[in-house]
Amino acid sequence: MAEEIERYHDFFADATALSGFLRLPFEREIKPLGRVSLSPKGGYHAAQEREFHLESAVSYRSAYTQVGGNRELKPTHGWTTLATSVVEGLNVFDVVTADRVVAQVSTEHPEVGYTPSISFLGTRFENLRIAGHELKLDLDLNLFGAPPADDAPYTQDEAFMSRIAGQKGHFLAQMRLPAELRQDYNRVPSEEQGAEGVECSLVKSVTPVDPREGCFPGRCFGHTIEVPNFGVIYLATVRLAESNPNEETGIPMTAVLELTMIDIRMGCLATGNILVSPLVTNGGTRP
Repeated sequence: MAEEIERYHDFFADATALSGFLRLPFEREIKPLGRVSLSPKGGYHAAQEREFHLESAVSYRSAYTQVGGNRELKPTHGWTTLATSVVEGLNVFDVVTADRVVAQVSTEHPEVGYTPSISFLGTRFENLRIAGHELKLDLDLNLFGAPPADDAPYTQDEAFMSRIAGQKGHFLAQMRLPAELRQDYNRVPSEEQGAEGVECSLVKSVTPVDPREGCFPGRCFGHTIEVPNFGVIYLATVRLAESNPNEETGIPMTAVLELTMIDIRMGCLATGNILVSPLVTNGGTRP
């Protein structure tokens, strides 16, 4: 009788509070703040960041990050990975402000099979404002739903891909959608190195609390906000890439998930790119 090969899991998670760069009104790189990374063997790492100021342009009051990976103690359960990034008192050029931004992703790889369950429990925005105007956000933290049946990858799951297609269709159908945003949202996910992927958002819609015309200094399209004389803001963007297919079944053995809570691309009042609470997580099980 052939000896049974013991399965093992390589963990992977990376959490950052804030990063980016400015070209104008001055040139400065913001190296990843509060960054923590998880060992392939798992464990736990955390970082606490004190008040940060980049001149009077970008600041936060405090931030913390954590990553963890362990074998579940419950019978028949597999391997769990957690990544968290929290930024408090955010201020970007007095245009984008928030009391609290929380990014949190947990995944569980099964004891048998490869496709993980994915949870965004705890992820949220608290008092997010644009130029002082409060926003109402409709988040779908259950966007991925239950893991696909028969250990199928998410990119081949009809229910999941239907939700993604519906989100994309709703976005592209909006009136007065700028050509730049239409082109950006129509991008084909990268298939480099044999990976299959999707890009979507946990935010279904953004609306100003005071919707009167002329009160809000911008336009909202799905999870995207266009602010004239400032730039474009993308909220809770999610990217999933599945790769390394099993030789016998073709099922991807590695899935990498990225979540960026705020992606600010500036080009007028200032020029540069600021990422708030970006996470990269997940890993792979062998054999």
